[in-house]
Amino acid sequence: MTTVALDTGVGPLLRSWREQRRISQLELALRADSSARHISFVETGRSRPSEDMILRLAEHLDIPVRERNALLVVAGYAPRYAQTALDDPAFGALREGMERLLHGYDPYPALVVDGMYNVVAANRGITMLLEGVAGHLLAPPLNAMRLTLHPEGLAPRIRNLREWRADLLAQMERQIALARSAELRELYEEVAGYPAPGGTDRADGAGPAAGGDGAIERSGPASLPFALPLHIEHGGQVLSFVSSIATFNTPMDVTVSELAIETFLPADRATADHLRSLTS
Repeated sequence: MTTVALDTGVGPLLRSWREQRRISQLELALRADSSARHISFVETGRSRPSEDMILRLAEHLDIPVRERNALLVVAGYAPRYAQTALDDPAFGALREGMERLLHGYDPYPALVVDGMYNVVAANRGITMLLEGVAGHLLAPPLNAMRLTLHPEGLAPRIRNLREWRADLLAQMERQIALARSAELRELYEEVAGYPAPGGTDRADGAGPAAGGDGAIERSGPASLPFALPLHIEHGGQVLSFVSSIATFNTPMDVTVSELAIETFLPADRATADHLRSLTS
């Protein structure tokens, strides 16, 4: 992923991150055990921050690992964090652990995506949901956003597509603000340009979804009090899921820092029963 550079100096870049986080110089100084005067000097270029200071400020500004490397390079230091390919032998235990987690979650859908939402691992539950998706969307690298929102992907079968689409695009916008990636912005523009659903979302089961024939049986409530559910048609039934996303704590590698594990929990008993029946 290419970083979008906002300036040529480390000071203006740090200032931009601080302003984005809506933190004052004084507040940042207190968090980083420094002084507002020193933070001001760093941001204006009057003082060259040490490597340790850059990393401390980056930690308190919650700057992504990839961007921390970029800050170090701009300041004249070597990158601190490696970027190891996921198929590297050093990641053998990591891959095995993720595969075990995904397998253990079957028959419920679960997948792992990288920072560009490319699918790096998935279980049978995900494969089941992808039945009927156009072949060109299944060619590597599989991209979760394209698979979900493309009109030849899952979109026609998502009964509350308008809500789900808005939530996914908002998620991408937050990620773009955090990562400042040109490639991620490009992906966002692509999927946001796919045809938006018209009319009323079919989450209430009133009438057919896009591409449906009206004979689909709803399996869950129209809404949940704790999360936005995904309502998706499969096998003549509407399945309902709530999703959760997990990331690795305190990553020391760029690749690992951008991995996310998304799991889909059945939102009702009918969905759970349907999934179990497919694997029994």
